[in-house]
Amino acid sequence: MKRPMQRLLLLATCAVLAGCTPVISQRGYVQNLDAEAGVAAGVDTKTTIEQKLGDPSIQAAFNADAWYYITQKEKQVAFFDSTILSRHILAVYFDKEGKVSDMKHFSLEDGRVVAFESRTTPTRGREMTFLQQLFNATPGVPGAGNSTQEQNPGGGGGPGH
Repeated sequence: MKRPMQRLLLLATCAVLAGCTPVISQRGYVQNLDAEAGVAAGVDTKTTIEQKLGDPSIQAAFNADAWYYITQKEKQVAFFDSTILSRHILAVYFDKEGKVSDMKHFSLEDGRVVAFESRTTPTRGREMTFLQQLFNATPGVPGAGNSTQEQNPGGGGGPGH
């Protein structure tokens, strides 16, 4: 009788431990060092770069004079947030004629912390709880936002007033 219980406990323990195994995943551009070494400044164009390296992960926002190839390796355990293990960015810069002018490599250590603005704009009105919002939106419910008492707080000439 104890044997099936022990097996069940062992099976449950194995399942829990398997769920805690970290998953390593690589995202984005798969780095090709041979192709990158074959890129020549002043010779290669956007077309040849696309043939050698493929489509960029992202292009510069305001002009197409920079292409970025981003590789990132992440680790995730169960349902927790993922952790970035490494990041490599290949930046390819183009001149006015569309030829490669420069190539630079960046890593996770080259990143900068961006300070986001945390100020908020206040809004007028009062904050309501979820239930207050629910009842205010429900027609025919006493205390709802469309009731006669809220529209005419001094009472009125209606029946019973």
